[in-house]
Amino acid sequence: MEVDAWLDTTLWRLFHGFSGAWESVTIASRRFRVRGFNRVVVELCCETLTIGLAGFIVLLVLAQPAMKKTVAGLPQQADYSVLFLDRHGNEIGRRGILKADAVPIDELPDHFVKAVLATEDRRFFEHWGIDFIGLGRALGQNARAGGVVQGGSTLTQQLAKNVFLSNERSLERKINEAFLALWLEANLTKREIVGMYLDRAYMGGGANGAAAAAEFYFGKNIRDVNLAEAAMLAGLFKAPTQYAPHNNLPAARARANVVLSAMVDSGFMTEGQVVAARRHPATAVDRSVIKSPDYFLDFAFDEIQRIAADLPQRTFVARTTIDMGLQQLADESVDFHLRQYGKTFGVEEGAMAVIADDGGVVAMVGGRDYGLSQFNRATRALRQPGSSFKAYVYALAMENGHKPTDMIVDGPVSVGNWSPQNYGLKYAGRLQIQDAMARSLNTVAVKLSQEKGAGPGKVAELARNMGVETPLRGDKTIALGTNEVTILDQATGYSVFPAGGLTSNRHAVQQITDAEGHVLWDAERDMPPRRRVLSEQATKSMNQMFVRIPEVGTARRARLSMTRAGGKTGTTQSYRDAWFVGFTGNFTAAVWFGNDSYKPTNKLTGGGLPAMTWQRFMEAAHQGIELRPIPYIDDPIPAPGSIDVPKPEGEDAPQIARPALINNNTRRVLSDLELLLSTLQPTTPEKFASSRADGLEPSVSR
Repeated sequence: MEVDAWLDTTLWRLFHGFSGAWESVTIASRRFRVRGFNRVVVELCCETLTIGLAGFIVLLVLAQPAMKKTVAGLPQQADYSVLFLDRHGNEIGRRGILKADAVPIDELPDHFVKAVLATEDRRFFEHWGIDFIGLGRALGQNARAGGVVQGGSTLTQQLAKNVFLSNERSLERKINEAFLALWLEANLTKREIVGMYLDRAYMGGGANGAAAAAEFYFGKNIRDVNLAEAAMLAGLFKAPTQYAPHNNLPAARARANVVLSAMVDSGFMTEGQVVAARRHPATAVDRSVIKSPDYFLDFAFDEIQRIAADLPQRTFVARTTIDMGLQQLADESVDFHLRQYGKTFGVEEGAMAVIADDGGVVAMVGGRDYGLSQFNRATRALRQPGSSFKAYVYALAMENGHKPTDMIVDGPVSVGNWSPQNYGLKYAGRLQIQDAMARSLNTVAVKLSQEKGAGPGKVAELARNMGVETPLRGDKTIALGTNEVTILDQATGYSVFPAGGLTSNRHAVQQITDAEGHVLWDAERDMPPRRRVLSEQATKSMNQMFVRIPEVGTARRARLSMTRAGGKTGTTQSYRDAWFVGFTGNFTAAVWFGNDSYKPTNKLTGGGLPAMTWQRFMEAAHQGIELRPIPYIDDPIPAPGSIDVPKPEGEDAPQIARPALINNNTRRVLSDLELLLSTLQPTTPEKFASSRADGLEPSVSR
């Protein structure tokens, strides 16, 4: 009873106290009661405050990812900038951003800074990162035009996007951009913001920053640009690709004229001051005559990014393995046969990859025209190699103890419910393995792949060990080349044979240095040593069989006049792909022809255009060089004129300009001499004169 009484009393007191408090609040609130128009105003203000507070909380939540980006301050430049040299040290192109040294804003031309501000943000010095007046003006202009004709982002917001964010068009990005702009305004001065924007903004042509853009477009220092050039540079910020003067000079000049008008409208200059720039617009440096091995550079740039992933630097000079003479020859060989026979055979594209005896990629043709398609068919197109893949099947058979002269029966074969057929639906009966390979018999390759100790999985494993990087399925049809590979894969795999069974260590970069010339990576020093993947006996057997194919087999159009060559043709089902992969002691090259749409060709085989293209290239590529023999074959370099080779069709075979014959030993001596001379200190004129006066030869101190 006492507990019940205490509970009732406590509840009554709580209720009574709450009622009294509520009555007091009600009496007090009557003093603030408003009626009529005043009540409407108060209600609107209250609702606005409530909605605004809720919206601010939502914006703050959405901006958390952006705020996390500022924890460590401003991010460092993460993009790579690479200057590429060929194997002889000549500049051949650039990839990544074109980045010049930052120029202090005090040293920039006044008319250039004014052109940028007049175009990008006239009220830059009057806002704190977000310009609501400018945003309203832009919304009005867009509404009157019925589309987006003027942006509302400030220069600070654009810098926030360039430094921290991507170009994705989304509400979340705009919110993050606004918060980051406020952070930049709070942590940097206006001059620092302008300087960083001009140093980091992308300006087309691969150039980042005004200094790099001035060098790229006009070939001059940013400090020296005139008003017309400054206006053209300032016009690039809106659409760098569209208004790049080396691509579309009329559009760039029209945009520069708009910039000049903006400078007049904003009061930065008068019409009289800009009239000369209108009458004499800027002209960009003509870059149409600059030849660049673009497909190769794309491939080498990817390789550099893998190598330099752990390096703190982002600006490099890379000496590559490419030989521009061989590159021009490869381009000519592929283009010539496409022009001469493309329509006849219904083929639209071709690709080629060439690897030297040291494993360096010396030439690469990724397609017919880089300007029309940047897709590199030599490194990225996955195509069925057809019978050219049989090299790995026969190599495994030789590794397992077979000999080229072993007898085998070419007849019907079945693997489960699959019964492959030979080309022409005929069987040769009992014959030697080397003859089966020369005639590219399908049933023999399938039998060898199914033998004890072999198997599709073993074939795939050997191909991977020999350099095929594309993942292979390893199914029962692998012996006929149904697994897709790249052209470069095939060239890499076949380069094992002229290397005597060792991996080629394929590479496109010889050396990487920083801007000061310090060596950061060197292929001879940092690449792993070559390893053996085929025994000497297996390699000998394969090379003996390979050299017979251009002489008595399916690749007679690939015979060379100065040396014996080996290789294998490949033709896929419905004639969709035609291949020839071959080698000499000096070079290994893979050639492919086909269509991007996988449309069948007009019965094009590997012994046709691919073998002809390979032969045209190799005939010229071996001029003026020391011929290296293919290992383990008899008479590798026959007497001149002893080999009957096909004559060039349509026009004379191309020639390649080379220096006088220099053998490998001479190259090594010259390389050592170059290294020695680079370490010597220069002799002073006084010391030289003193030595001559004494009748002595001048000495050089080290």
